[in-house]
Amino acid sequence: RDIALLSSVGVCPVVIHGGGPEINNWLNKLEISPKFEDGLRVTDQKTMDIVEMVLMGRVNKQVVRGINNTGSLAIGISGLDGNLIQSRELGNGSHGLVGEVSKVNPEILSPLIEGGYIPVISSIGSAMNGLSHNINADFVAGEVAAAINAEKLILLTDTPGILTDKEDAKSLVTQINLKQAREFIEKNIVSNGMRPKTECCIRALAQGVKAA
Repeated sequence: RDIALLSSVGVCPVVIHGGGPEINNWLNKLEISPKFEDGLRVTDQKTMDIVEMVLMGRVNKQVVRGINNTGSLAIGISGLDGNLIQSRELGNGSHGLVGEVSKVNPEILSPLIEGGYIPVISSIGSAMNGLSHNINADFVAGEVAAAINAEKLILLTDTPGILTDKEDAKSLVTQINLKQAREFIEKNIVSNGMRPKTECCIRALAQGVKAA
């Protein structure tokens, strides 16, 4: 699963997680076929119910338990708690209940961070009409990083990273600037699931995060 760590100097990290493989596992159990467009999950209401159950009830607590087992203290929340992640429908609604971040309420996180706890946030957004939105965890991470003035955004994933040749793991790009990142997206060198990761890094850097 994808996880992002946001860190500020002298402050404990904030963790944002997705849970794509686990969601797919439960969709398959319920004989619901996953569908993706532009690297994002198309989400109808039935799928959204599974996304909420898996992210908030299962994956979030697995991550919390794992961190607590290291001796740190983690607290699991979702974007719904205290309207932490306020959202709106992505684009023209072609992805169903997929949303994008409209506002982050960092005040919810402040007392946790100041108390030495590690917030673990599942990437569910709260819409004005009372609906929940499935939001790509990378996008949530980038917006939260900007909202809390994080020193660094770190994306952890099971893919190698940006490859100039998708068939050659040795073509891994280890460092890239904003101009190159945008060019890679335009030329489709960065595509599918790597596209939202790259875009969230671009947005985070543009909003003041120092490194991604």
